[in-house]
Amino acid sequence: MKKLSCFLGLLLAASAASARVYSVGEGFPLKTPDDVPWESLYPGDVVEIHWRLLPYRSKWVMCAQGRKELPITVRGVPSADGLLPIIDGRNATTRDQLNFWGEERAVIKIGGANKPVDTMPSHIVIESLDIRGARRGNVFTGRTGSGEYRPNAAAIYIEKGRGITLRDCVFHDCGNGLITSSDCEELLIQRCHFYGNGNVDSIYEHNSYTSSRGIVYEFCRFGPLLEGAGGNNLKDRSAGLVVRYNWIEGGTRMLDLVDADDRLTVGDDRYHATHVYGNVLIKDDVSSNHQIVHFGGDSGKKQNYRNGLLYFYNNTVVSRRTKNSTLFRLSSGGQSVYMANNLVYLTALGNRLEVVTGEGPVYGYRNWFKEGWKMSRSKFNPSSSLTDTLSGEKPGFNDPENDDYRLAEGSECLGSGAYLKGDLVPDHAVRFHYFPGGDGVPRSRNGQPNHERPDIGAYEVAAPRD
Repeated sequence: MKKLSCFLGLLLAASAASARVYSVGEGFPLKTPDDVPWESLYPGDVVEIHWRLLPYRSKWVMCAQGRKELPITVRGVPSADGLLPIIDGRNATTRDQLNFWGEERAVIKIGGANKPVDTMPSHIVIESLDIRGARRGNVFTGRTGSGEYRPNAAAIYIEKGRGITLRDCVFHDCGNGLITSSDCEELLIQRCHFYGNGNVDSIYEHNSYTSSRGIVYEFCRFGPLLEGAGGNNLKDRSAGLVVRYNWIEGGTRMLDLVDADDRLTVGDDRYHATHVYGNVLIKDDVSSNHQIVHFGGDSGKKQNYRNGLLYFYNNTVVSRRTKNSTLFRLSSGGQSVYMANNLVYLTALGNRLEVVTGEGPVYGYRNWFKEGWKMSRSKFNPSSSLTDTLSGEKPGFNDPENDDYRLAEGSECLGSGAYLKGDLVPDHAVRFHYFPGGDGVPRSRNGQPNHERPDIGAYEVAAPRD
């Protein structure tokens, strides 16, 4: 075994030594992404796209296969003051050596091509790029000449892939910011910024629209969609979804977590447990829809709905609606919600809030609601039960007028939370809170809690700010 480990180590070292770096930009051998040999990338290869004043108007497909220990990396190199290289789909071109279907679906596509050979792409990292322009009305030049993007085109479309990481990217001014198909496995979306996507008067395009088996969103910022767009902020049809430590603001719903349409995803053991924790969710007063989180399904095929449990804990939820707000809409009696340590605040009167609509139950403990809240206005939900609930007029935010929803000294939410269910620890313990542009701030100092019991909401007041 020792000899085998030594051999594998030597093989890995040899592979790393043979990896290539392709530098793109002004003053480099490759002037634009069209000069990169996307059709012949190998494990450990790195494509560095350097910032320049003008956008790069290129689009491409990736079918390459990296390894977990030697991923293929496409990395933007920012300007001295932190500006990301721009990849703009408007009037973009594709190198002649690539030939792939679905050009009208994305600026960058992963999986699905005639050239290069159509494999299962794996262990690809795309980071630090500003990707935009995949919008109806914008045109590009591709394999058959001039084409136009479809209404549901995305900055990145993953038709298929395994072990894909999207990090520190900006997705905006597209039909969908990100879209994935059900043939996508183990996807990490980290520290990305989504905003300004969607189409006016359409409910079918979103800031992010994913369907995968194993997917984590963490430390991301989701801003409002394009003005007049009717889509959701984060829409998902995945198994094994984890949404943690994000800022999610705007959209018809902040989270629309509905059913998959393929057997592999529905049959995945992780399909019936979804985890949402440590997030700041903000409902604006623009949309006519009063729901914040929708969980279950929207196809009408109830046997395929997420007939399981939504774990929803240590989130800070703020609704700015002047009319009613509903925290959860459950699609059928097959869904339920476990909620603990959440802080739910309305700028309107507390009686404008109902926790749940639909047949499924909500249960849990130690949540804070504005005084006057209601469990449900529906006669079909008699079994929900929340215990040890706190309520008041104000939770004690630090500076809510400036979107600082940390807890101020003296807040009754400090040290008032409950310990989580045992099956959530350690895999889904709450370890961080959201901080703009970073990996998040640890909720404890030197591994020790700030209070004897957890704080309620997404923040810990005594945790260091930076």
